[in-house]
Amino acid sequence: MSRLAAWHRLGLAELHRRGAELELMHRAMGFATLALVTLAPLLIVVAAADPFGHGGFALWLVDGMALNGRSAAALAHVFGPTRKVISTTSALSLALLALFGMSFASSVQNGYERIWKTAAAPWHHLWRHAVWLVMLMAYLYAQVETRTVLEGPPRILLSMGVGVLFFWWGPHFLLSRKVPWRYLLPGALATMAGLVGLRGFSYLVFTPLLVTNAISYGPVGTVLVVESWLVGVGFVVYGGALLGRLICEWLGHLDEPPDPPGRTARAPTDRGQGPSALRS
Repeated sequence: MSRLAAWHRLGLAELHRRGAELELMHRAMGFATLALVTLAPLLIVVAAADPFGHGGFALWLVDGMALNGRSAAALAHVFGPTRKVISTTSALSLALLALFGMSFASSVQNGYERIWKTAAAPWHHLWRHAVWLVMLMAYLYAQVETRTVLEGPPRILLSMGVGVLFFWWGPHFLLSRKVPWRYLLPGALATMAGLVGLRGFSYLVFTPLLVTNAISYGPVGTVLVVESWLVGVGFVVYGGALLGRLICEWLGHLDEPPDPPGRTARAPTDRGQGPSALRS
């Protein structure tokens, strides 16, 4: 069997085609940009108000990127919270953070809509963006808090279980429950598996790179490494959901929808958009 035949047999060619159709890399870069301007300030503000002082966004990055030693210290120096954050945060700053946060949630929702080919949500569903953003912050901050309670295999299992639940619930909620729960579970499992793999890659690549960039470029170098890692997170989030949809198709859970009225039928050789109607 040739490599090309094996590629098609494994479905990797179809996954690559769907990813290009979704503009997966561009979406991942947009995810990283909005995450940096939204989650970092929000979690820094929350961490500054935290009476336990566990480090917020910086500690979450240290844990998520599997950093230690000098690399963790370099990142904490840039993103660590200070008590002055609360007194210097204005109403305008909070309004801008809310605006960026809603844009971030909207971008994630649009990605899921493209993957599952559902209709765009109406404007009055914006409250779902706010709820999803609050749940995301709670999920991220809970990951930090568990460091002081659990360690080793129990914490790993708890973090992975909570992560699967979040990435299972998130698409279902943002898509207004248009996609059944059972179809979203493969994507949640694939997303969590991808994040675990990204953590291992980060330990091998980003840990030494962060120290080198911090020495060469200062705080800007640290931010560039974090931004690169967030691009990887966005790639995994959207890629995991896309893989989950393909798994549903391979299992025969999705049907080809009828062509809308007035549209010319596609030729049998047309690769098209693929199945998009969910089986009842």
